[in-house]
Amino acid sequence: MLETVAWPEFIVKDNDDVLIAVRTLSEGKFFVVVYKELAIDDGFIITAFFTRRIRQIERRELVWRRQM
Repeated sequence: MLETVAWPEFIVKDNDDVLIAVRTLSEGKFFVVVYKELAIDDGFIITAFFTRRIRQIERRELVWRRQM
């Protein structure tokens, strides 16, 4: 989980300043971590899960995307 937060493929913003970090595991399979940052070096993970349905997450406001 911490690896996905530290080095995600992309991060989107959800309600109440909750962030969602996404990392591709294999083609069509993703690991998603939902977390909240309290400060630059402090925060907590709310939940994490595997999914194949990434379109709903991609519709949210993009905060950051890794350059390929």
